[in-house]
Amino acid sequence: MPSTRLINVGLFLGSAGLLWFGYYLEWARGLEPCPLCLIQRLFFALIGITALIAVLHDPGRLGTILYAGLNELFALGGGLTAGRQVWLQQLPKDQVPECGPGLEYMLEAYPLGDVLAKVFHGSGECAEIGWSLFGLSIAGWALLCFVLIAVVSAAVAVRQATSR
Repeated sequence: MPSTRLINVGLFLGSAGLLWFGYYLEWARGLEPCPLCLIQRLFFALIGITALIAVLHDPGRLGTILYAGLNELFALGGGLTAGRQVWLQQLPKDQVPECGPGLEYMLEAYPLGDVLAKVFHGSGECAEIGWSLFGLSIAGWALLCFVLIAVVSAAVAVRQATSR
């Protein structure tokens, strides 16, 4: 298994690349991200920032476990969000929730708890598939990436916890 520092460099570069691709699809291809997509971007950013801090800090055993645990939590949160969106995308058209107000409006008009509940409930725009590759939507690819990050982070934590 590669060094923990090299793994964190990979997590940082991978997260940065995924964020770059999301912004490319938005700005160059005109795909507007839905609220669930924006939350997934936030989780990728948190993973990248945590990995970068871990690279710069180069912590000992306990710090490595802490950073890996944080990335595990962020990957699980992102995976749940992406999984919810994949589920919405698989619903029959008559069962897809109606489109709601935009995220910016909701953040201005509602308390944060209500906004989060509405966002995680999903809306019609979250069920749309605007781009796919090899039969997987953006949310499907994000889910796979979050699962990979969770597995890698868990492996790093276990390796550190069981090392002497």
